[in-house]
Amino acid sequence: MPLDCPLCTAAGGELIWQNDFARIIFVMEHGYPIFRVVVQQHVAELTDLSISERSQLMQLVCKVETAVRAHLQPDKINLASLGNMVPHLHWHMIPRWVDDTHFPAPIWATAVRPVGHLVNDIALVQLKQQLGQLQP
Repeated sequence: MPLDCPLCTAAGGELIWQNDFARIIFVMEHGYPIFRVVVQQHVAELTDLSISERSQLMQLVCKVETAVRAHLQPDKINLASLGNMVPHLHWHMIPRWVDDTHFPAPIWATAVRPVGHLVNDIALVQLKQQLGQLQP
């Protein structure tokens, strides 16, 4: 475990769920409710995992995406696994709406409108509760 890796030394956001293999965290970033699936072991690339682990990771990503879509009802889900800033394997699930501040550009781009989609706080709480009870 590298001591300089923020995903090895801390949860990386609000911890929603975890097991020995991975964890789900929540962050508000650029005004967006983002869920991340973080692999517990320090690896940088998807191909650093075994085939079985890759399958397990993608099943978890799909479970989170399904729950986000059901509760928040976005128009689109952006999935990202960049690792440029933090080279520890993790996936971002970013719900997008056609009226959000950046749509159709990435959330890291310049906003195209001053005010965007408002997330339903009750739906967000229910989503966190559902993900917290996730069965691996």
